[in-house]
Amino acid sequence: MENKETVLVTGGSGFIASYCIITLLNNGFKVKAAIRSLKKADLVKQMLKEGGIQSFENLSFAEADLENETSWEKAAEGCQYVIHTASPTPHTDAKTEDDFVIPAKNGVLFVLRAAQKAGVKRVVLTSAFGAVSYGTFKNTPYTEEDWTVINDTVAPYQRSKTISEKAAWDFIKNEGNGMELSVVNPTAVLGPVLSADYAHSLQVVKQMLNGEMKGCPKLITGFIDVRDVADLHFKAMTMPEANGQRFLAVAGEALSMLEVSAVLRKKLGSIAHKAPTKELPNWMIRLFAIFNPKLNMIVPHLGLVKRASSEKAKSLLGWQPRSVEEAIVAAAESLIKFNQI
Repeated sequence: MENKETVLVTGGSGFIASYCIITLLNNGFKVKAAIRSLKKADLVKQMLKEGGIQSFENLSFAEADLENETSWEKAAEGCQYVIHTASPTPHTDAKTEDDFVIPAKNGVLFVLRAAQKAGVKRVVLTSAFGAVSYGTFKNTPYTEEDWTVINDTVAPYQRSKTISEKAAWDFIKNEGNGMELSVVNPTAVLGPVLSADYAHSLQVVKQMLNGEMKGCPKLITGFIDVRDVADLHFKAMTMPEANGQRFLAVAGEALSMLEVSAVLRKKLGSIAHKAPTKELPNWMIRLFAIFNPKLNMIVPHLGLVKRASSEKAKSLLGWQPRSVEEAIVAAAESLIKFNQI
């Protein structure tokens, strides 16, 4: 397939971005991968090779940073589409809302302004389920109509995703001048990693297999395979029906952490013998969190059931994700392959 249209993919060395690049190259598009430092270009190529890409003829790189607006103008030049995956990710050093919110919101606006200046047709923004389901409670599955209500219970990462996505929609409405926007809101992303440098969302599988997680916190959420997230981005970019729409990316029913562990034990046998077999009470997690700051990020979510529906993406775009079990097993097998277990 030949298609000489160029797509700027931001956060080009990231988990979701690398699979978006693979999908675009396999469908004949040219890709310009935006990365913070061009020193990472070889790592990106290595990951793409792991994902089956043989030729880099249609791949180029641009150096761009979420905190530097002018870098995005150069990056967007000559591009017809943008897939904006770059965003600050959760880390335990983040003490204030500003550590997440300011770079996330500014980054979105920098990219949108640069895209508009370059004459880009459509931007696809990677938001998150974190912009959909927090600060509220529903017995029924969350849909694209739902928005996180920002209050004291909402952690900085979810705040950043909510505020930056709303900023994107406001920009399109007030200053878009005809540029189109689609948004993808993934739940917890699993699936096969392409290198030993992988997304924070796979930590749970690694900790279960390594025996670091002695018991499961009471968390229930949706999961999705990264390959299906990339496919949904592609559909959101290319299909006319996707303009102006949000799409939740989730496969099947929400699972508890204990159910995830059970899938690993069932599918991987003795390799998963360290995976936990019991749930820990919420008070115990809260107590541990006093001494282990990493646990602070999950405390606000304890006991919450976060179900989501992907019906819109399926019916409007014909999207068909893999099963949750396949995403969990693929994540585990790839972590083993890269000697992370």
